[in-house]
Amino acid sequence: MNKRSIVEWQGYIPAITTPFDAEGALDFDALGNLLDWLHGEGMHGLVIAGTTGEWTSMSDEERAALFSAAGNHVGKKLPLLAGCSAFTAERTVALAEVAGKVGFSGILVTPPPYLRPNAAEIENFYRTVAAGSPLPVCIYNWPPGTGIDLDLDLLERLTDIDNIVAVKQSTGQLDRFIATFFALRDKVRIFGHAMDEHGLALLQARGGDGTMGAGGVLGHHQPDFYNHLWAGEIDAARQCGCMDRVLMKEWYTPDLVGKFGSGPAILKAALDARGLPGGHVRAPLLDIGEEGRADIRATLTKLGCISA
Repeated sequence: MNKRSIVEWQGYIPAITTPFDAEGALDFDALGNLLDWLHGEGMHGLVIAGTTGEWTSMSDEERAALFSAAGNHVGKKLPLLAGCSAFTAERTVALAEVAGKVGFSGILVTPPPYLRPNAAEIENFYRTVAAGSPLPVCIYNWPPGTGIDLDLDLLERLTDIDNIVAVKQSTGQLDRFIATFFALRDKVRIFGHAMDEHGLALLQARGGDGTMGAGGVLGHHQPDFYNHLWAGEIDAARQCGCMDRVLMKEWYTPDLVGKFGSGPAILKAALDARGLPGGHVRAPLLDIGEEGRADIRATLTKLGCISA
C-alpha cells in the first residue's frame, strides 16, 4: 500500500535544538526567535524535541509545553514533526495527542531506548503507537541512541502498519540506507539522504524525499540543496551539499556522534557563534568549552557563515 501521499514532507527538515536558559528552564522567547529565523531561512519543515532537541532531559509536561509553543508560533507556516519517543507506547500516544491539537503534521518515534526490545516487541510497540496516534508516524532508526538497528525485514513489516508513513534511516551506513530506500520508497517516504556526491547521484537518478538532522545551523544553504536540485541546478546544489559535508566531517564521527561534545551542545554553540538563540544544554550534557567553540567558529568562518 502506497502511503506516501498521506503527508507532504520533503526536502531539508532539521531536528532543531531546544533553548534552555542558564538555570535549565525552557526559554520560550528564545524558541520563538529561533523558529522565526529557521522559517525565514526556508526550512521545509522542523522536528521539535528530537534527539537534537534533548527530549531525554524533559518531562512529558515540558515536551507538551514545547509542542504547544512551537505549534502556535509556526504550525501553520511549515510542517512540524513532534519528537514523541518514550519508553512506553502510552506515553508516546499521549504526547502525539498534544501535538495533534497544536498544528503538528506528524510524529517521529524511535523504538523504546535502553531496554533493547526484540523484533516482536518493537512491532507491537509501533502497532500500538500507530493505532493511538492522531498524527501520521515516522519511524526513527537511530542505533547510536537506542542500541537497536532496525533491519530491513522488520522495517518492511513496520511500514505495512496503517498510519506509519515514513522512515528516518539514520544508521550511518550507506549500504543500509540504500537497501532501505529501494525496498520501501514506493510505500512510504524515506529520509536520510546524505548531501554529498553519493546522495546527489541517488537523488538525481531515482528521486527521494529528503534529510532530517543537523539543526539547520547553516541557514538557507541546507534547504537550498534540495531547492537547487528540484530546479535542476545541480552545481548549485552540490555547493550547498559541500557546505553541509564540511560541517558533518569536522563536527561529527561517521556514526553521527559529536566529536568534541554532544550533538545538541555543538549545534547550540554554532547558533551562539552566529548570534542566534543557542543557549545552554541540560545536564547530564555539558556546554562546549572555549576550545571546541573556537573549532566551531573556524568551521563557520570557513563556510562564510560568520566573519573572521
